[in-house]
Amino acid sequence: MAQNSKQTSSKVASTAGKTLGSASASGLQKSLAGSALRQAGGGGAQTGAKIESRASRALDNPGSASVTKTLAGSVVSQSNKNR
Repeated sequence: MAQNSKQTSSKVASTAGKTLGSASASGLQKSLAGSALRQAGGGGAQTGAKIESRASRALDNPGSASVTKTLAGSVVSQSNKNR
């Protein structure tokens, strides 16, 4: 797996943690939150192509909730720029 030098900020990581614990969060929000948290620890995790695609579509969707766009933005910003 490719290494990633970028990390999720503590603010977004906190949002991701709250999202994972929320009963009202959508499946997409929880997937994005999980990906963002995976990239928060400094382990060099790389965003996968599937979640990158889902995050990109969420950002393009004007109906996406602000928390969805926050998490999606973090995930996409840490994606593989060669894709």
